[in-house]
Amino acid sequence: MSAPTRRRRWLTICSLTASAALVAVPAGAAPSGNSTPFGTRALAQLAAGREQSVGMLTPNLKGEDGDDGNEADEIAEGADQYAEARTSPGVVAPGAYGAAWQNLSKLPSTGGSWRNVTDLPYNSDDPRYRDIDSNSSGGSGNVTGRMAAIAADDDGYVYAGSAGGGVWRSRTGGGHWQPISDRLPAQSTGALALDGTGRLWLGTGEATTNADAYLGSGVYVLTDPHHGTFASRSRVGGDELESTTVHQLRFGGGKVWAATSKGVWSHSTKTLKGAWKLEFAPNPAFLPGGSEADDPDAPYKNIANDIAIDPKNPNKVVLAVGWRSGDDYNGFYTRGAGGTWTRITSSLGDLPTDPDDVGNVTFARSADGSRYYAIDQSPEQLNTNPDSGLQGFYVSKSGSPTGPWTKIADYQGLAASGSALTSSGYMPGVQAWYNQFLTVDPSDPQHVYAGLEEVYESKDGGGTWSTVGPYWNFGFSCWSIDPAKQTGDCNQTTHSDQHGVAIGRYHGKSFVYAGNDGGVYKRPVTGSQDSSGHATDWTSLNDGTIDTLQYYSVGVGKDLTYGGVSVTGGLQDNGQSVLRSNDKVMGSNFGGDGGDTLTDPANGCNIAEEYVYLSIQVTQNCAVNDGSWVNDSSKATSFNVAPADNATSEARFIAPLAADAKTPSTWIAGGRHVWVQTKGYAIRSGDEWTSVYDLGSGRTATAVAASGGKVYAAWCGPCNNQGFARGISVGNADGTGWHDITLPVDGTVPNRYLSGFAVDPKNAEHVYLTVNGFSRQWTEGPGAGVGHVFESKDGGTTWKDISKNLPDVPTDSAVVTPSGGLAVGTDLGVVYRAPGRTTWQRVGSLPAVAVLQLKLSPDGSTLYAATHGRGIYTIKVRDCD
Repeated sequence: MSAPTRRRRWLTICSLTASAALVAVPAGAAPSGNSTPFGTRALAQLAAGREQSVGMLTPNLKGEDGDDGNEADEIAEGADQYAEARTSPGVVAPGAYGAAWQNLSKLPSTGGSWRNVTDLPYNSDDPRYRDIDSNSSGGSGNVTGRMAAIAADDDGYVYAGSAGGGVWRSRTGGGHWQPISDRLPAQSTGALALDGTGRLWLGTGEATTNADAYLGSGVYVLTDPHHGTFASRSRVGGDELESTTVHQLRFGGGKVWAATSKGVWSHSTKTLKGAWKLEFAPNPAFLPGGSEADDPDAPYKNIANDIAIDPKNPNKVVLAVGWRSGDDYNGFYTRGAGGTWTRITSSLGDLPTDPDDVGNVTFARSADGSRYYAIDQSPEQLNTNPDSGLQGFYVSKSGSPTGPWTKIADYQGLAASGSALTSSGYMPGVQAWYNQFLTVDPSDPQHVYAGLEEVYESKDGGGTWSTVGPYWNFGFSCWSIDPAKQTGDCNQTTHSDQHGVAIGRYHGKSFVYAGNDGGVYKRPVTGSQDSSGHATDWTSLNDGTIDTLQYYSVGVGKDLTYGGVSVTGGLQDNGQSVLRSNDKVMGSNFGGDGGDTLTDPANGCNIAEEYVYLSIQVTQNCAVNDGSWVNDSSKATSFNVAPADNATSEARFIAPLAADAKTPSTWIAGGRHVWVQTKGYAIRSGDEWTSVYDLGSGRTATAVAASGGKVYAAWCGPCNNQGFARGISVGNADGTGWHDITLPVDGTVPNRYLSGFAVDPKNAEHVYLTVNGFSRQWTEGPGAGVGHVFESKDGGTTWKDISKNLPDVPTDSAVVTPSGGLAVGTDLGVVYRAPGRTTWQRVGSLPAVAVLQLKLSPDGSTLYAATHGRGIYTIKVRDCD
């Protein structure tokens, strides 16, 4: 393949936002079975070539990387599977995470404190790592985790709300960031907005309607955002907006309006007291407490996306309501003289009123009130058009949200405006249900910025558009793997997948701030463009003081070149990070999504890096490469070694990978089959894996571990609510002795997602099991059971619940420490059971973030925690005992 197409693209798999939010069904999880609003045109069919199978998305991947090139499918697949781990076999009731956070906070604490090791710049374009599967030279520069919302003022203050790492403040027009929401029980951001008095409003619960977005704990106000920090006491109203996502906060008529996953609500801006008022819910019977609240489709029946308020009459409001994949209630609503909300069925001009054509919508109003703009995503397009889900961009030149509206862009026109998507095999708006932002220059009502996968700019009210933030540079003729040789139209760009935008001033100059899956970027509002319409003046604001990186995994090995250790990990949409012991800047040696990771404890440059679906690359030099593989493929230093389940799509999106604790050259990988290879990091082909056990049709491994040749494999199948089943299989790495363990139906091991093993290094028959999801207190599914950590002393034949005082919170990973203690990563931090004890302690005081994987340093002295929203942290093991 040519260099650009061989590169991994920036995937937007929207992985689970780390938060202590109050969770019900994640907003965006596909309704089960055939109950989706479109029936056969279900959410699973986000594009051609997809199917729905017993309520979960079934991959249909092709090619050597297990990737058919349809990014929208992969977004939904990854989000769906991540949600399954926490919800199956049933719907999770509101309040689960809130109760868990409260109970976790009451646990006694161990000694010691966590240290963030990834709080330094992370350069996606690091010139050291230009190997064949790196995204280096794509043009995105320094990156961090997904930013869901942005706000900025005219005094140089910028506020960035992350998907899972809280809200951050800059006093210098971007950069030198400080976290300002760490005391809140929810670190997931849905909306940020500054009101006319300078107060900062925060709506918690990321509202991209992806299946992995945690719900929030309400709306908060910061009276002095220049100096203060958010606190629980600053919550607006009561608990009405707990267990919601907040898509937008809008102001008008002395009210703040909230578009949420449970309808449209309003509250006075003059006081924080008093309950929120439910203004409109199209299907109130499906709200909590309603007669249909237990219906599996309830989370999709009252989704509100945005609110437009008439500048000439703040009592005149238009609501954009609807589930992205379609329902007969989708549409635009306005309130009549009697106070009754009705759907607009005509008279909007080009803006559609057919429910099939109204999905996720974003409004933006000019400062002078003369114009309204809108982006509309179409359920019909989403379900039938493999190229794009975008209906179009629109303008109301009257300034009224009731129009008449004129269409000013469609995906074909945007594709011709300098888009890089077409060269990558996509079209603008392929993820319009997930990627949207829109804003108007306060000084010019015809100057508009719009965000989909890319950033677009119009200076003439939508008559013409430029792709000022292209997807990446790889598809352009000016591209070279050596940026010094790039010409003209290849400039630094933003990371892909846009979510938040704001315009503010710093030292008298106006800037636009874009928040996306790679963090925060800025450029002058009236910046420069090259001949292709691409901006030449984007600046990354991800300077390392803001760490919202969303890790799935972590690996640690000795740094034989510089001493100390090398730390690496797989990230949502930001590839694989590599941090050498002498680094001042962390590099990326592997692009796209980074899944599970294996790192040689004896040599930190021996790394196995998973993309998705067991697409594994191996390197023995940290993937250090100057890009010479472009002209000579033999000079590549990374090798594709995916086992066969990758090609047949019979593996989890983030599939498990492990090395034998006693024989590190023996690796275990889990898909439908349990795969073993014995060459360690010297493996060079996927053909070198051997299937030692077939878990069975419809089953996929969720966790694997091995010690001394004894292998444990946990699986699910089906993995969703429709007939959810789980089990454990054990056997030997040489293929002998394999069998399924009979797990009793009495709840000894709950009928929930089995997420991890930790094997006693002294005795392979002694093993611990972590279980995700919530107990039956919160989950209505049959056999959900109780408990989150279990112990077996007979090789998995029998199990004992050792959860004791552990809060009812999903657990993700476990490690046995050298002293015999047990550390467990949960969705709300890390807990520890000291040797000889039966009760649990909280380790340090991490913010409310999910810890998806724990690993020990090569000498066992340090515990590493991969958080999904705040980077990688370490703590000395001795401080826990």
